[in-house]
Amino acid sequence: MNQRRRFLKQVAGASLAATGSFWIEPKRSRAARASEKIKVGQIGVGHAHAGGKMATLRKLGDQFEVVGVVEPRDDLRKKWQDHPIYRDLTWMTEEQLLNTPGLKAVAVETQVGDLLPAAGRSIAAGMHIHLDKPAGESLSEFRRILAEAERHRLVIQMGYMFRNNPGFQFCFRAAKDGWLGRISEVHGVIGKLSTADDRKPMLPYPGGTMFELGCHLIDSLVRVLGKPDKVAPFARATHPEIDPLADSQLAVFEYPGAIATIRSTVVEAEGGRRRQFIVAGDEGTVSILPLEPPRLTLALAKPQGRFARGYHEVPLADMPGRYDEQLLELARIVRGEIEHPYPPEHDLAVQEAVLLASGLPLD
Repeated sequence: MNQRRRFLKQVAGASLAATGSFWIEPKRSRAARASEKIKVGQIGVGHAHAGGKMATLRKLGDQFEVVGVVEPRDDLRKKWQDHPIYRDLTWMTEEQLLNTPGLKAVAVETQVGDLLPAAGRSIAAGMHIHLDKPAGESLSEFRRILAEAERHRLVIQMGYMFRNNPGFQFCFRAAKDGWLGRISEVHGVIGKLSTADDRKPMLPYPGGTMFELGCHLIDSLVRVLGKPDKVAPFARATHPEIDPLADSQLAVFEYPGAIATIRSTVVEAEGGRRRQFIVAGDEGTVSILPLEPPRLTLALAKPQGRFARGYHEVPLADMPGRYDEQLLELARIVRGEIEHPYPPEHDLAVQEAVLLASGLPLD
């Protein structure tokens, strides 16, 4: 079995072969686990997904008890502390949060440049973490934090928002189960139209919109095809009169039998409607367009499962919210009910690909 097949076998399924290194806690009775609310806190409110994650944690009040939120920057705290998402929560220092009795997990939702330092301190304090994307700019530091978490049997769940999307779940299963045959192409597009103010948070990061937005689809690409052999980035700053942001980008990912492309932009009108992810093989093709809410079509050269040969529009389950299923999954992992479906090797391969696709050095 070659290296790529070993990698794909390790990360392809949501139900991985049981290995002790991925179990978080000893098994207990199902009733005892289900009755426990997981004490959780949030470090940072500056990430683009911070508010959505906190709103979801509070929505899932039967699973989580939010004990507090941390934001050391006065301007960000003043901006958000009276917002309905954070209203009536306890604001505290990071030290106070990480020393809260019974705290089990932390959502790390700082601005991107502060993600890895906050993650490292949370792991050192013995916490499982939900770490928003992308995993910083230092591959070696992310590797160190992943290793430290694994050594202490702690979970790092990355905040890639399509992992639990029903369209992507269907796509991953179809690829894993061989419905698509030999995959030769993956193509992804993720775009939106950002105002001048919306662009400002991306300016400190030279990776541009691929680093900020394209990373979501790179995560899905690696899930389907594994770690690429080579990545070629292309970037344009289309509005130099506003700022130098690389706001329109393309990355080409090379594999022995396949070529993949990911496009990312923040200068596309109604870009959300054209967001797509396509996986094509010699026996079938899956197309998700748009991504949220997902609409999926399936083309098959021969019958597979309950689907006949030919072209199908596949009905998908409604999504209760963008982050609901992901955070419910985190609760189950922390309780020891399931294994983490994304091992460290996957997250490290994704981050390496993200950095290369963004035109950034690996360290």
